[in-house]
Amino acid sequence: MNSIHKFKVEGIRGEEIDFAHFKGRKIIVANVASECGNTPQYLQLQELYEEFKDSLVIVGFPCNDFGGQEPGSNEEIEEFCTRKYGVSFPMAAKIGIKRQAHPIYEWLLNKALNGVQDSTVQWNFHKFLLDEEGQLVRSLPSGVSPFDDVIIEWVAGP
Repeated sequence: MNSIHKFKVEGIRGEEIDFAHFKGRKIIVANVASECGNTPQYLQLQELYEEFKDSLVIVGFPCNDFGGQEPGSNEEIEEFCTRKYGVSFPMAAKIGIKRQAHPIYEWLLNKALNGVQDSTVQWNFHKFLLDEEGQLVRSLPSGVSPFDDVIIEWVAGP
């Protein structure tokens, strides 16, 4: 099965995040960082999640591979995201993407594995859109706002 639903990842509090639980909902996966010029996108991602949480889940993957902009521990990252941006969407434990890519990112980045496209994450807050069946739909670079029309129309659409 070529679906993100086959993955289970460690959550930021040590809990398990099972992507199979997200069947029937659209998914946005984003690599996130606390000390980046794009960090305010946390607020937009949270607003998007709150508005569409019946049909959308967002999963943040903290990563320090891009400019060393996520140096904190899982506890520090969670505290920052909760206090500063009110983040309530699922957050994974800190991962690697460029060096020793986490298996979920190996899948997201390789057409041979995901069946759709090869991608490269250039910076923090790169977004992957996945449909209700867990199939990769598209990859969007960091500069694309969570409120961009392409994302809003995809989330709100059929």
